[in-house]
Amino acid sequence: MRTRNSDQARTVVVLGGGPTGLTVAMLLAAEGVRVTVLDRDVADPGGGAEGVWDRWRRPGVNQFRHPHIMLPGAYRLLVGELPRAVVELKALGAVSHNMLGGAFDLPAIGGRRAGDERFETLSARRPVIEAGLGKAAAETAGITVRRGTSVVGLLSEGGQGTRVIGVRTGGGQVIDADLVVDALGRNSPVAAMLTDLGLTAPVQQRDEVGFLAYSRYFRSPDGSMPAQAPWPLEHHNSLGITSVPGDAGTWSLALFVSGRDRAMRGLSDPAAWQRAVALYPDMAHWATYGEPITGVLAMAGMESRYRRFVVDGRPVATGLLSIGDAWATTNPTFGMGITMGMTHAALLRDVVREVGFEDLEKLALRFDEVTEATLAPVQQASAAWDRHRIAQIDGEINGVPYETDDQDWNFRQAIEVAKLLDPGVLRAFGEVGSMLSSPEQALATPGLVDRIVELGAGAALYPSTGPSRTALLAAIGAE
Repeated sequence: MRTRNSDQARTVVVLGGGPTGLTVAMLLAAEGVRVTVLDRDVADPGGGAEGVWDRWRRPGVNQFRHPHIMLPGAYRLLVGELPRAVVELKALGAVSHNMLGGAFDLPAIGGRRAGDERFETLSARRPVIEAGLGKAAAETAGITVRRGTSVVGLLSEGGQGTRVIGVRTGGGQVIDADLVVDALGRNSPVAAMLTDLGLTAPVQQRDEVGFLAYSRYFRSPDGSMPAQAPWPLEHHNSLGITSVPGDAGTWSLALFVSGRDRAMRGLSDPAAWQRAVALYPDMAHWATYGEPITGVLAMAGMESRYRRFVVDGRPVATGLLSIGDAWATTNPTFGMGITMGMTHAALLRDVVREVGFEDLEKLALRFDEVTEATLAPVQQASAAWDRHRIAQIDGEINGVPYETDDQDWNFRQAIEVAKLLDPGVLRAFGEVGSMLSSPEQALATPGLVDRIVELGAGAALYPSTGPSRTALLAAIGAE
């Protein structure tokens, strides 16, 4: 057993230098912890927003060049605790926008209200977000970021046992740590590293089918942006469509389809993609306002995943905690990934403040308890939505309307209809969609649930105008 002087700073190794890893590194460093961040990919090449967009390659992050959004919940965290990151992001061209901005002019909504500033956030492409957070981390005392360094194994006491005491790099270096934080994302190899040590694998759940995304980026010549849709995500027959503002006059538009819907594979063709987007009046202008700067970017592997590192009431290992997508994933359709990861980072910091490093089993159990109470319900609701939505699309493929007795799903359908018909419903929906509040908190206003049921009863399944499946297939060329 190692011993240390109580005055010696604690050491943490963070695996992964993405938004989640960099956020947890900065939060822990602010507590006086010495943090080393290890990432297998090379550092950003500099040159501002276009430099990182054009030249930075992150083969360790499959979704690096796909649309991402930092929801208001994450922005609030940065403003309150990591203001240097906000400065760096703005310096790289990140722009402010309000998640409700496209709905304020609707007659039923009646304009802005006091407090709507809570829905503000910063928009930037994923490489720009990482570059801004990376610059802030590099300027934070107590953090060392090592790029181009892979981790091939965990170290435990005596080579076996339940306590992780560090990592082994691909170059053969041993790095000791009081705590290892896994922020390696949805494909994290840490579970396999644990079994290599003879330890119990975490509980793992993975849905068999997920979604596919077909995305494209655009830029305006004058830095202006398309008009916001009433809400940035719409669900339609056979697909979802989301508009994502970016930095410096860039933006993206993404179509999400079921992984089982083979007829949608034609969306990988830019001409077919453009024809399909033109069928959605609230979103079509996002594909014509500027010039495309990419072809169609396809992304698979978006099945819901969940790992729990406490089994039968005991941690599978102490000295190791997994956060963000390395713990569990949500459907990218809703853009929660970065915000979930940053929120999880703050929860880890809070638990370290509460428990400290002296009792690592207590630390692991408390972190699991807090995670299960706060973020697990969000992830589980997302996974349940995925299963219902894929079943709904299956029904649309086969011409059989989807029906279920699941009241949570049916209520979600009602709120999708009601959100643009009532200002109170819109803001409750925005609170949850922005990860500012839990559903229970957002829906606590007396009479709000009844209002949602009233507005949603008997309404069309999809409130936003869009084509039939037959028309969509014709546009794609998949009749």
